[in-house]
Amino acid sequence: MPGGGDRKAYPLRVDPALWAAVERCAAADLRSVNAQVEFLLREALKSRGVKLDPPAQVKRGRPPKDQGEK
Repeated sequence: MPGGGDRKAYPLRVDPALWAAVERCAAADLRSVNAQVEFLLREALKSRGVKLDPPAQVKRGRPPKDQGEK
């Protein structure tokens, strides 16, 4: 997956009302629904005492210009 690193794809069936709530939360937090689901899963695991490595940071923005370009 470009820029996302190694991720596990998993089809998920969710109640429409639950999905709508996740979409609203994602919009309020300026996240994609996928990022919101991952955030909520990490938060739930943390509250249960499961320790995970922090997620890898994704580089954002434009790549630096080459020195030769003008």
